[in-house]
Amino acid sequence: MFSATESKELRFHFLHKRNGALSPIGYDKVDKATGESVPDDEIVRGFEFEKGNYVELDDEDLDRLDVELTHAIDILDFVDLAEIDPVYFRKAYYLMPDKGAEKPYELLGEALDQTGKVGIAKVVIRNKQHLACLRTHESALLLETMYYADEVRKPEQLGELADVELRKAEIDMAKALVENLSAPFEPEKYTDEYRKELLDLIHAKAEGKALPEPQEPEAEVVDLMAALRESVERTKKQRRKRPARKAS
Repeated sequence: MFSATESKELRFHFLHKRNGALSPIGYDKVDKATGESVPDDEIVRGFEFEKGNYVELDDEDLDRLDVELTHAIDILDFVDLAEIDPVYFRKAYYLMPDKGAEKPYELLGEALDQTGKVGIAKVVIRNKQHLACLRTHESALLLETMYYADEVRKPEQLGELADVELRKAEIDMAKALVENLSAPFEPEKYTDEYRKELLDLIHAKAEGKALPEPQEPEAEVVDLMAALRESVERTKKQRRKRPARKAS
């Protein structure tokens, strides 16, 4: 697996400024270059513009920026949610109205629901500006921070895929598998089995119980058509066992 996104957020370093030279310090306020403790009055903030080379930045430098850092959500456009690939989404936040702002809050949510649109906005969180999507979720407004376009990597960056020939029978079998497993999205039925087993192991170890021996997976050569055929037959049987839905 390869990360499909990369954060281009500018990160500052704490630096030791001495005799005109800048070098990074660790969390314990030790100069990484010399190993010496650094007094507070010699610590400055800086940016690594190339490997091993830093430029010092103070509050006056940052005040020169023309980006207004406000607590407002600045809506730039309204677009169809279906036009946004999920790869752009980062983290979701619920929004609640301040006292006296309940009506504008409800009005915006109703407008988004009735038009089927979402807002594309700029918002400042922890003194950093983010691109965001503003939409409704159940009865609340939801703000979802997003990656900028230059933070989403293109598949071509991973190299070229080898050319393979797909037979019609293979495509039909794969489509049948997808169709047999198609169902309404019900997030509650998907659970984190790894987390559950890890917690069970932690509790067992804390109580001094015997732990299961690790299982080594057996390597096997998979016949694609045979695997697809087996999956299709298995899903057909599973669907036949499901109780019929009652008409509403």
